[in-house]
Amino acid sequence: MKSITKGKMWCYAIGQLGWSMLSALIGSWLVYFYQPDANAVKEGMPLFIPQGRVILGFLTIIGCITALGRIFDAVTDPLIGSWSDRCRSKLGRRIPFLKYSAIPFGLVTVLVFCAPMRTVSALNTVWLFVFVALYYFAITCYCTPYTSLIAELAHTQEEKLQISTCISLTFIVGTAVAYVAPVVWGAFIGMGMERIFAMRLTFISIAVIGTICLLVPVFTINEKDYCDIKPSDSKMMKSLLKTFKNNDFRVFVVQDVIYFFALTMFQTGLPFFVTMLLKLDESYATPMFVGLTAVSLLFYPLVNLLAKKMGKRNLLFVAFIFFFVTFGLTGISGPALGIPQMVQAVLIVVLGGFPMAIFGILPQAMVADIAQCETVETGENRSGMFYAARTFAFKFGQSIAMLAFTSLATIGIETGRGYRVIAIVASLCCALGGFLLLLYNEKKILSKIDGSN
Repeated sequence: MKSITKGKMWCYAIGQLGWSMLSALIGSWLVYFYQPDANAVKEGMPLFIPQGRVILGFLTIIGCITALGRIFDAVTDPLIGSWSDRCRSKLGRRIPFLKYSAIPFGLVTVLVFCAPMRTVSALNTVWLFVFVALYYFAITCYCTPYTSLIAELAHTQEEKLQISTCISLTFIVGTAVAYVAPVVWGAFIGMGMERIFAMRLTFISIAVIGTICLLVPVFTINEKDYCDIKPSDSKMMKSLLKTFKNNDFRVFVVQDVIYFFALTMFQTGLPFFVTMLLKLDESYATPMFVGLTAVSLLFYPLVNLLAKKMGKRNLLFVAFIFFFVTFGLTGISGPALGIPQMVQAVLIVVLGGFPMAIFGILPQAMVADIAQCETVETGENRSGMFYAARTFAFKFGQSIAMLAFTSLATIGIETGRGYRVIAIVASLCCALGGFLLLLYNEKKILSKIDGSN
């Protein structure tokens, strides 16, 4: 098999650029679109679905829909992972999934924001439920086979870090593009367009660019040149059980679930932290999102250097500490802190940028290590199931986060007290995740991989 070139690494990474744009549209703006704050409503944002804790007295419609969508997504991850591992297409095991899911992925992302009625309606609730579920199925069909290629395209530790860095860079850029959405729809509003149409046109524009990027790996990478495309014989449940029997994988997954719970709470809440805690205009959410991205990019060379010297596990532990401080600062932010709000915003950006860079690069490479170690021990390549099992687990964490966020956000809604609670909970979760990570035995995994070379 060929060694992958830098050019092909970037062709592969452009696929991540595409799906990060689409996922960031949902992750950053879905709740803001369907559960707008008071400022957005005053500026003409219509309400499409019932607001507040209307289910069992403590759950919201948008929270339940997004949580159920995540659960559906998590359940389908092992299914897609198994199908991909067992695929016998002449194009390989992964590329066919990327090819046929890209356009549906882009289309359903847009349709999520296109509820048909301009008022609170049961039809809108049904629409949102259906298209959120379809969105999560589409992203699974693309992303599970896509991430599985990391362990297969890379044949050395150096290549794993290089590929992980490339896709992390394109992930950050794609996410930043979605974060710029308020600036774009603000420009459309400035040209006289109604707010709701301005937002939808913005989402369509970003989705079209993202879909084009999704197709780049399909037409530029010949999977058979770089990967062992021998199909696995293990069926879904058997393969999934084998995967979770790996002790180090279980440790990794648990801390990963906690991390994604905390991150989902923070990312979903950032537009609200800006307006309700820092008391800044909603337009400041964009420079904060982009600032986090830009600062994290500055740390990429340092992260690659430190990962080689400290090890991936130890550096990830440091990232948890930084997020603990960042989210905690967010929880107490505001005029009462006695520091200018803009200074507080800059501190959040600077402190959050470093751990974002670490988590952007290292976890994917760690899963690749675990999958490769398992292949050495068993002789069976099931990297698709390892990545599927990872996403299967952390999406449950994201589901719980969406339920928790949308419910906690209703506490003291006029004062923003619920958003403070959200940030503090995210901070405490990072402390727990960091300590659990210490149980991960990286030395054993790397020694087995090195012994096979």
